Parts: sequence; structure tokens; C-alpha cells
Amino acid sequence: MSNEILFSETQKFKQWWLWLILLGINLLFIFGLFNQVIGKQQFGDHPITDTGLLLVTGFTFALTILFLTFKLQTQIKSDGIYVRFFPFHLTFRHYTWQSLIKCFVRKYAPIPEFGGWGLRLGLFGGGKAFNVSGNIGLQLEFTDENRLLIGTNKPKELTEALNNIGQLKQ
Repeated sequence: MSNEILFSETQKFKQWWLWLILLGINLLFIFGLFNQVIGKQQFGDHPITDTGLLLVTGFTFALTILFLTFKLQTQIKSDGIYVRFFPFHLTFRHYTWQSLIKCFVRKYAPIPEFGGWGLRLGLFGGGKAFNVSGNIGLQLEFTDENRLLIGTNKPKELTEALNNIGQLKQ
């Protein structure tokens, strides 16, 4: 059997509300920085130092850049599942079929089960999750009883790929 990619998906944070919040925060601090440092007018009722304002503005920019780099990549190959949540994982993590008891696509509740989206630890023993949007994911249950949910926006294609190689395990 070759080790060609049978399924591939790349996801990024594309929620409009997230980008609106980040844009608003960045614009607020740019405005404050411009007024306080260049215009010499205090920003707010209890202004921080110019250096502090510069640091906070830099931090909000860095946070925005970080969100731009987030990328969840999932691949199904004949020898297992490969997943990478960049920049947290610089290389793909490989999960072999032999290490899995269950492997199926399911609907989940991101906030109650995992506390939201991103690289998450499940609440109340739900396992880990790598997700960036939506409420459908690939549920993996391992022989060591650990669990991992990988978010997907292509549930039909993912299910079909797992069916085609006989690895849909429910």
C-alpha cells in the first residue's frame, strides 16, 4: 500500500467576529498611542506610560499576527492520521491505526465540551481537541484510553476517506 494522502484539510480562523474584535483592539491602541506619544494628550482617565502603551500596542499586534499564523492541518494516509496545529506543532503528529480503538466523525459542543476553539483540553474528561471553527470533528479514542477530537469542515469527505480504507471505527 502506498502512503499517498487520501484526505487533506487545512483550516484557519476565519470567524468575522474574531477579526472584528482584534481589529478594534488594534485600532484603539494605535489611536491611543498616536494621541499620547505624538499628540502629547493623555489616553484615558488613568493613562499608562508611553513605554507601557507602546508595549501593549506591540502585544496586540503580535497577538493578531499569531492568529494569522494559526493553521490546523489534517491528513489521512494509509498508515494513519497526521495532524498539525501550527505554530504549536512544528511537525505533523502521527497517529497509527493500531493505536486507535475508535475513529469516527461526530457533532460536538465546542464550548461545553472543550471551552471553545483552539488547542484545548476537554472539560470533565473529554480529552483534547484541535479545532478552529464549527462543531463537527474526527473523534479518536486510543488504546491507552486517551481521546482527541480534530475539528473538520469536510465531514462527508473525511467519513468517505475513512470508509474507503476500512478505518471508520465506531
